[in-house]
Formats: sequence, C-alpha cells, structure tokens
Amino acid sequence: MRMRPIVGPVPDSGVHPAGGMDEIATQLAAGGVAVLTGAGISTESGIPDYRGVTGRHRRHSPMTYQDFVSDEANRRRYWARGYVGRRAIAAARPNSGHHAVQALRVSGHVDAVITQNVDGLHQAAGTTDAVALHGSLDRVVCLDCGVVGPRDELDARLLDANGEFLAAHAAAGLRVNPDGDIDLPDDLVDTFRVVPCPRCGGVLKPYVVFFGENVPKHRVERCFDLIDAADSLLVLGSSLAVLSGLRFVRRAAKDGKPVAIVNLGPTRADGIADARVAMPLGEALAELTRRLGIH
Repeated sequence: MRMRPIVGPVPDSGVHPAGGMDEIATQLAAGGVAVLTGAGISTESGIPDYRGVTGRHRRHSPMTYQDFVSDEANRRRYWARGYVGRRAIAAARPNSGHHAVQALRVSGHVDAVITQNVDGLHQAAGTTDAVALHGSLDRVVCLDCGVVGPRDELDARLLDANGEFLAAHAAAGLRVNPDGDIDLPDDLVDTFRVVPCPRCGGVLKPYVVFFGENVPKHRVERCFDLIDAADSLLVLGSSLAVLSGLRFVRRAAKDGKPVAIVNLGPTRADGIADARVAMPLGEALAELTRRLGIH
C-alpha cells in the first residue's frame, strides 16, 4: 500500500466515543495492549506534526517518492533542506510520553509498540523493539545497489562537499518539519552539492517511506502480526490520516478488539474507537501511569 499525501487537517466527523480515561486505564490494566504512535507524541520534543495543533501540512508539502526519483533538482532540494533540518531532529530528546510508553512496556501492560514516526525517539527512550513503520532518518539507502548505511556517514561527506553551508544556515531560526525537512530559499538550495553512493555511484535516499512509496511488505506483515497477537489497541498522537497506520486500527476493530485513541485533534478512526481522549500526550500518559502505579 502506497503512502498518499492528504492535505490539511482531518475534519471532525462529529462522532465522539463515550469512553475516556477510565476505559483506557482499564484497557492498560488488563495488559496485552499494542500501541500505535504518530507525530503527536513527538511534538513535546520540539518536532511539529503535520495536521494537529502544531501542524505543518498547511505550509509544507512533503517530498513524494515520484518527485524524488524523477528529478535531480528535487533531490538537491531535499538533501539541502534535510541536511540543515536533521540537526533539529538529531538534537531532539525523548519526552515524558516516550518514557511513559517505555515504562508501560517494561511493566508488561504494553506488549508491542508500532510507530509511524521516523525520529527514533521511542528507541532513544529504551523501546528498542518498537517497529518503525515508515523507517528511520538515521539511515540512508542506495536506490541502485540497495545498500543501507548510516546517515552520519553521509552527513560527513555532505559537509566535505559543501564547506560552510551548514554553518551559514543552521542558525537561521527556521522550523523543522516532521520528515526532517526545513524551508530554505531556492538560491541557497541551488548551491548545494549532493553526493552519490560511495559503493556504486547511485542515488541515495533517506531510509524512510516517502509519500507515494510502498511500506515494505515484511514490515507491514510484522505489524499485522503484532496487532493480531494483542488483546487491544491504543493509538497515541495520530490523526490516522494515512492508510498505512489506519489499516491496523481497522484490523483490530474488525477482530472485535477494543480500540482507544488519545489525540488532540479528530482522527479518521473516531467512528470505530471505543474510547477517545483529547489531551496532550504527556499529560494523558502521566495520568495513566499514575493510575497504574507506575513510576
């Protein structure tokens, strides 16, 4: 299934499940919970989401896979902006929400974590077995030979090729986007030099799933296995606007498993959720862990 861009926020369907924090606490107390997280869990780490309160989608259209592979100028734009923007992603630290998810994992209340985020913050908080559905910004892949390598190695090569570009523009005070992209003037982008794969000279791409690109089949199957093995599903910080995440919610609901959602804005699954809470995730997860006696 390809990721498809959905412009703008998800509209409120007017459907508001009756269940709230009490039901979610009961769900977690029973154990066997699979957690699906989205960009909303990382906003308190300084990384904005696309469609929520800090949403960037109205002002920023993510690079599509087709645009990236078809045009060298698009690739230059992506790598120039991402070269600067990744510094903000790399500097971000897990917040209380990420740590609460890990605490729930360690305590046995949560059996599995799937994240739609590419920022690596769940892993940095200790949830090393979290499945990164859309990949990770800390690696790159060659579209020609298929070799996957560390992003830090690429950044070092980009620094060698571009001299003072980073130093001149990293402190511009521009806001980073959830995909690591950051807005830069076209005249600056035009001066940026992209480097090829060191092995074959091919085109390098971040090891993330772009809009218009398929999520790897093996990763999707792994996530379905986790949903099937769970007793319930808890969605944290996602509008579920993209079908790559929504399908797991639909799978759980189809199988009769309780579905709960904590998200500030409306979601595409509000009509099938059993419980729905609109709260900042740090606050909501702090209350839930307190109720469960987790410190």
